[in-house]
Order: sequence, then C-alpha cells, then structure tokens
Amino acid sequence: MLKPADFTRRRKQLMRLTGEGSITLVPAAVVRVRNNDVYYPFRQDSDFQYLTGFPEPDALLALVPGRKAAQAILFCREAEHERALYDGLNVGPEAAVERFGFDDAFPIDDIDDILPGLMEGRERLFYQVGRDEKFDLQVMAWLNRARSQVRTGARAAPTEFVALSHHLSELRLLKTPAEIRLMREAATITARAHAAAITQVRPGLTEAHIHGELLRTMVSAGAEPSYEAIVAGGRNACLLHYRGNRDALKSGELLLIDAGAEVAGYAADVTRTVPISGKFTPEQRALYDIVLDAQLAAIDCARAGASWIDPHLAAVQAITAGLVDIGLLKGTVKKNLADEGYKRFFPHKTGHWLGLDVHDVGDYKINEHWRVLEPGMVMTVEPGIYIPWGASGVPKAFWGCGVRIEDDVLVTAAEPDILSKMLTRDPREIERMVGSAQ
Repeated sequence: MLKPADFTRRRKQLMRLTGEGSITLVPAAVVRVRNNDVYYPFRQDSDFQYLTGFPEPDALLALVPGRKAAQAILFCREAEHERALYDGLNVGPEAAVERFGFDDAFPIDDIDDILPGLMEGRERLFYQVGRDEKFDLQVMAWLNRARSQVRTGARAAPTEFVALSHHLSELRLLKTPAEIRLMREAATITARAHAAAITQVRPGLTEAHIHGELLRTMVSAGAEPSYEAIVAGGRNACLLHYRGNRDALKSGELLLIDAGAEVAGYAADVTRTVPISGKFTPEQRALYDIVLDAQLAAIDCARAGASWIDPHLAAVQAITAGLVDIGLLKGTVKKNLADEGYKRFFPHKTGHWLGLDVHDVGDYKINEHWRVLEPGMVMTVEPGIYIPWGASGVPKAFWGCGVRIEDDVLVTAAEPDILSKMLTRDPREIERMVGSAQ
C-alpha cells in the first residue's frame, strides 16, 4: 500500500510545477443518491486520491506553494462522534494532519471564511475548470470574496485560471514502483477472477452466473470491480459496451468476458474470449488466432522509445492480413490498409492508458505528434474482431462471433511487462479450462 510520504512527495512535485504565486484546489468526490435513502457506493475522486489518500467525501485539498504557515492544507468534516454508531468515526482535521501528512487541516464548515484568505497574493488558480458546474460556482464565490477584500487592503487575488490536468495528468501517467505493485496485484486478482469464471462456463448457464463468479472472486480477495464487467455471449459480444449480462449461454457460441479488479484505487482491465461448449469451431479458432497474433505483435511494440500508435498499427496490420487470408476482406492487404477496410470488423483502437482510472489520464499526442512511450507507463493492449449477425458477404459460420483479447502492459526499459500474463491466452489451454469446475 502507499504510505503518507508517497502522497506528500506527490503534492510537493505538483507544487514545484505550479510554482510560487499559485494556489491549487482539488475537491474530493461527493456522495450521490441512488434512490431515496440509498446511496451509490462511494469512490474517491482519482485526482484527490492521487494527492491525498484521504478516503472521505466532503473534503478539499488546497496547495499554496511558498506559504510559510502551511502549504498543503486539507478541509474535511470534523470527527462526528454522534454519527459513529451508523458510519464509523470519520478522521477529522486533527487526525488528518497526523495520519496523512498535511501541513494543516480545517473543518470543511469553515472553508468559506478561510479559503478566500488563502487566495490573497496568488496570481494563478489551478483546478479542473469545467469538470463540475457546482464547484465552478463555488470557486467563483471564493474568488469574488477574495477580490472584495482587496478593497480593504488585502493583497490581490488570482487573475489567471489554469487547467490543473496539464500538470497532474502527466504526473499520474508515469507510475512509481509502489503504484506498479498495486497494479500488479489488481491484475493478479483479475486473472484469478477470469480463471474462476471460465471454469464455470457451460451451455445452459447465464451471463449473470459468470458475472457473479467474477464478483465473488474479486470481493473475496479484498478488491472490487474497476468497472462494470462485460459478460457477452454469442452476438452480444459484437456490442463493444454490452451491459445486459443476463442472457443464456448457448452451445456452439463464444463468450467474451471483459472485467477488471481495483486495488487501492488502481485498476486492471482484462478480456478473454472462450468457447461456451469447450471447443472452438474452425471459424471461431481462425478469428481467435488472428486476434492473438495481433495482440502479440502489438505488445512487442509497447517498448520505451516507440510511439503510442505503434502497437495499434501492428495490430491493424496483423488483423488485416488475417482477414484477407481467410477471405473476410476482399482485395490485397495493402488496399485494405489504405481504405481502412479492416474497420468494418475492428472498429476501435488497440488500447488506452491504465491507472487510477480504467481509461486513465495522459495525452496520447503532444504537439500533434503521437507521444513516445516511456518506462512507467501502463497501457492495455486489446485488439478484437467482431462479425455482426447477418454481416453481408460473410459466411454464416462467422456470424455473431466477437473475439477480443486484452492484457495490461507495463512499459519498461527492456521487454514489455505483461501484468496479467498469469491468465492464459493459449486457445488449447482455454478449451481445457472451460467448464472444468463441473
């Protein structure tokens, strides 16, 4: 797990980037009502989590570099002893300083009186402008109050608004060894969950049964889902963001499982495709082998010094060649690459950044050029082929086949490190696993 010193170091890094004369505001996530007295499970805002490790809502981090009294200041709820019977005792300002390494902390109820004063003498205000309309209005109220105090002799308030993401996203993009350990743990639990689910697969069960096995394995390991799983049998696998997860599993069809665990806020994201009857048909196996070849080629390109787009280009080349070879694309490989004919069956990119968010922060291009991969970046590699039911010009044996293979890959100074490599991709091993828990 991360230590208070890790979060202190991150706050200092960010303050060095924003510089003296700035103030940075990062709010915690809010509790959201699901219906009546029922709430959605609370999940901390990723930026706030990255900089604080503080687990509660109703909080705000203020970073004021160069301030003598205190530079890293937390506003949070006071310890509410009367609510402890219901929710447990919350941390409170005093304990927050001691346990989380802030320079100072104040009750959140006092923020309107204190924060405008922290803005005095600051030229630039950093925060996630436009992300939350309610917070935007609150920031303007604090700023107007700070500006009104200038007329009574206070120092000037900020006149420049700067998007915080420019600096913070770049910090989050490069993972430290401690973060990588957490992501490796998340990937390991994810692999166990997929393996447990695959051994349950057989005709006559439902997608919901497999989904339940994923959840059971993750939660019992002390993790939680990093996103809503996709458990898609048959033609459902051709819907990239399928959410039903309740249809029956049918003999002779494929099952696509896209699920990841989250550990201490850090996500995994893994996909496997399995034959529900325990044996790929020749057509299914042909598609699976093409996707696996594409993934292996893409992973081999996930190296320091390569371009972000290189893994995708490698996957596109392999999938296009494979589809031409089995006759699902007509014409030459060169023509289909030039015309982007492959997009009919491979419509998405090959991956995304991974970290505190499943689709993690970080620019893919810098100055209109694809960015260069660096050690410490973590990405998914997930090529796929999807043949919709009734696809014209395609033999019926391919209809309704959706195949995706996805793993989490750490860019290193040497070979790509597949964090989820403990979960097999070998089609013969997958066939042996299917239904083996019966």
